[in-house]
Amino acid sequence: MLPEDFDTEPFGYGRRWPLTYDDLEPFYRAAEEEMGVAADSDEQREHVGLPLPAGHVFPMRPIPASHLDRVLAAGLDGRRVKDPVALSEVELRVVGTPHARNGVPDPRYDGGRGYVPRGRDGRPAPDNRCVGHASCIPHCPSYAKYTPLKTQGWWSASVTLRDRSVVSRVLVDGTGRATGVEYRSYDGTVSVARADVVVLAAHAVENARLLLLSELAGRSGQLGRNLMDHPVLLTWGLMPEAVGAYRGPGSTSGFEGFRAGPGRRARAPFRIEIGNWGWVWAKGPVDVDIAELVTGRGLFGTALRRAAGDRIRRQFTLQFEMEQGADPANRVTLHPTERDALGLPRPLVTYDLDGHVKAGMAAARAVSEQIFALLGAEDRTDYAPAAAWPGRFEYGGRTYGYRGAGHAAGTHIMGDSPATSVVDALQRCWDHPGLYAVGCGSMPSVATSNPTLTMAALALRSAEAVEAGLAARDRPATLTPTSPGAAP
Repeated sequence: MLPEDFDTEPFGYGRRWPLTYDDLEPFYRAAEEEMGVAADSDEQREHVGLPLPAGHVFPMRPIPASHLDRVLAAGLDGRRVKDPVALSEVELRVVGTPHARNGVPDPRYDGGRGYVPRGRDGRPAPDNRCVGHASCIPHCPSYAKYTPLKTQGWWSASVTLRDRSVVSRVLVDGTGRATGVEYRSYDGTVSVARADVVVLAAHAVENARLLLLSELAGRSGQLGRNLMDHPVLLTWGLMPEAVGAYRGPGSTSGFEGFRAGPGRRARAPFRIEIGNWGWVWAKGPVDVDIAELVTGRGLFGTALRRAAGDRIRRQFTLQFEMEQGADPANRVTLHPTERDALGLPRPLVTYDLDGHVKAGMAAARAVSEQIFALLGAEDRTDYAPAAAWPGRFEYGGRTYGYRGAGHAAGTHIMGDSPATSVVDALQRCWDHPGLYAVGCGSMPSVATSNPTLTMAALALRSAEAVEAGLAARDRPATLTPTSPGAAP
């Protein structure tokens, strides 16, 4: 996140964090090491605006730009487009996106000690690299992409994992202090785990559901509220020449010039991902193209192969990730009637976009059209049929459609007062000592960057506080003599 992302109130929307970028910066660096981030520090300073400390080096060199990235850079770098909502011009530049994905270790990292990538199960794997399988979702066959399984691989024998089990209630004593959890196994067994500290780390929706099920942390009235995501406006088309679709990760670069500045007063800020995987997110896998060529144009055999090859090689997508401000109306509650397989109420989600986000999407669509024109690309964007776009809406006489990024945030929002927030700056529930709710649900704003690194940094900051609290509690007491000459 950018420093200004931590307080959007001066721009007329959202909520202020109870901490700053500077407070989180050392934990960002720790998260980069734990997850293994590949990026170029100089590029992130110059073209994104991150105030990285002098001498900062990411663990690994950036993931190489795709052929599509290079084609767009050649055609667009230094060109300017108009933002009709913010009434400004923005210079375009293709900028590499940091990835928690193994690339080439940077020998300058850690004062010249370098970095050893981690492979499957988190074990050191010096030669592990992203090799461009283009199946990052759902699976990286080379185990180059970070997943929680890598962290789980470092667990010691003191950690016990209860699989096929779901926590159903947080237990507290008469003072409100957390004492453990009740959990239900798939076979119907109900068990209790006692603990000195309870940490909820089930992400935004399930953390909120569990606190609601437990009837805890409700004093502020904000529990479950302020649900945010990155609503994603997609535009797609065909380039005049082949651009190497479906090679490498889904996105390796983007345009970062719309993330910050006074324009966010008038519309939601956004970043633009360059989509390497053709039209898969917009229209589905290549099967859709084949079906259209067969049924729509009657092509078979050699003619079908040529047409499909020509279309698929030229496909590209722009993915506009919009910031969504904290809105109490967007929320998670317990469903009054629906139950899951364990008999627990399912989460009920209420979600919509406000005018600030819709204005951002209007600006994004106008920017997209200018980019397509500069590239000489054929715009194929069409938010039909309506059934394929649950996020379709009308705005300013025009139809838009969006997808959810799955970056849920904000449901147990942090703040500096128990009257207006659920957790404090260390993600401790205000009303329940020993109870932490960690993750994106604590974030007062979601900004425009993918939230994983920020979530990890917040978790490491909270873990430090948990460890310090337990160490202080268990530190041996210093005994003093009660009478002259008594043994200490």
